[in-house]
Amino acid sequence: MWQGIQAITNYKTTSPACDRDASLPDALNDFYAWFEVQNNVVARKTIPPPTDQVLCLTTAEVRKTLCRVNPRKSAGPDNIPGRVLRECAEQLADVFTDIFNISLSSNIVPTCLKTTTIVPVPKKSTVSCLNDYRPVALTPIVMKCFERLVMRHIKTQLPPSLDPMQFAYRPNRSTDDAISTTLHLALTHLDNKDSYVRMLFIDFSSAFNTIIPQHLIEKLNLLGLYTSLCNCILDFLTGRPQAVRIGNSISSTTTLSTGAPQGCVLSPLLFTLLTHDCAPTHSCNHIIKFADDTTVVGLISKNDESAYREEVQRLTVWCGANNLSLNVDKTKKMVVDFRRAQSDQSPLIIDGSSVEIVKSTKFLGVHLADNLTWSLHTSSITKKAQQRQYFLRRLRKAHHPPPILSMFYRDH
Repeated sequence: MWQGIQAITNYKTTSPACDRDASLPDALNDFYAWFEVQNNVVARKTIPPPTDQVLCLTTAEVRKTLCRVNPRKSAGPDNIPGRVLRECAEQLADVFTDIFNISLSSNIVPTCLKTTTIVPVPKKSTVSCLNDYRPVALTPIVMKCFERLVMRHIKTQLPPSLDPMQFAYRPNRSTDDAISTTLHLALTHLDNKDSYVRMLFIDFSSAFNTIIPQHLIEKLNLLGLYTSLCNCILDFLTGRPQAVRIGNSISSTTTLSTGAPQGCVLSPLLFTLLTHDCAPTHSCNHIIKFADDTTVVGLISKNDESAYREEVQRLTVWCGANNLSLNVDKTKKMVVDFRRAQSDQSPLIIDGSSVEIVKSTKFLGVHLADNLTWSLHTSSITKKAQQRQYFLRRLRKAHHPPPILSMFYRDH
C-alpha cells in the first residue's frame, strides 16, 4: 500500500541504486563495524558488592509493557510481530517475566534477544558515500519491552546532580525547553551593552556507534547504578550479532562489542549518561544537550572570545577522551550580533579545519536564524502544510478513502 501511495504522491521515493547493488549490505556492515577495529578496551564485568541489589521485575509490569506494544512496529530478526505480543500479553507475561529476571540475576542477555538487523536509511536524497546511510537497528520487540522496563528503573536511580542542561530523558523536559533555554540565554545577554552570542551546533560522527561499553559502565557506576544492572547493560552492549538488510539482500553476520545500536530503546539514554560530565568551565558559556544534539552557546562581551574558544578546545579534548569524533564538515557556527558596529569574526578552528559560519540552521526541529526571528520557521511550516495538502489532493483524486488520507497525514 505504501509503495502505491509513494508512486501517486512521489513522496520520499527510495534510490533504486540502493536495491540493485548486491555488495552494498556487506560494505555497510563492514563500515558500521569499523569502530570495532579501533576499540582495544576489553569489557570486564565487576563482581557485585554484598550490598548490591538485583532488579526484579513483576508480572504486572511486564504484562503492562506488552499491552502497550505498537502492533504496527516492524518485527525484529525473530520475526515475531508486535500484534502477537500485545494480544497474547496475558499468556506471555509470566514466561517473559521469568526470562527477564533470570537475565538480570545472571547478568546475561540471551544472544537471540540482542541480535540486530540494520536497515540503512539514506540521510539525503543523493547518496555519495557509505556515511550517507543512517543505521537504524531492528531488534526483537521483546527486547524493546525489556529495555523499557530497565530504562524505567535506571531513571529512578539517577542522582539529581546530573547536568541541568541535558533535556532528554528528564521529567517534564522536552526539545521545547532546550530551544526556549537557548533563546532565553541569548536574548537576555544581548540586552547588555557591547555584547553578542556565538552558537556552535555540533555534529558527532556516528555518535552511538563509537561508545566504548567499558567506559560507559564506569560512568554508570559513578552515577550510583547497581553493579549487577551495570553488568547486565555491559552484556547487552557486547557480543551483539549484526547484519545489514537492504530489500531482499542481507549481509553476513558480524559480532560487535562497540557502540549502542541506533534504534534501541536504551541507546539515547545511555548516550546522555555517557555525556553527563561534559559541562562548561566558564560561566559565560553553556552547553545545551538533547541526547546527541549538542550546542555550545558563548555569551561574548566586549569582543573577548577567549573563554568561548577555550571552551570549544576543551570540548574537543573531552570528545577525544570519550571516543567521540566531531564531524567538522557538518558542525556549524552562527553569530547573533545586533550591534551597529559589528567586529570581523575570526574563524573557529577544530582539528585543523575551519567551522562553516551560517545565517540559519535547523536546531532540534526548529529553523533558527541569526536574527532570532520566527520568519524562517513559519515559512518552513507553511511550505510543509502546502506540500501535505498537495499530496492529499493527489490521493483523493486517486479515490483513496478518508481513512487512508488520515493515516498518510498522521504518519508524514
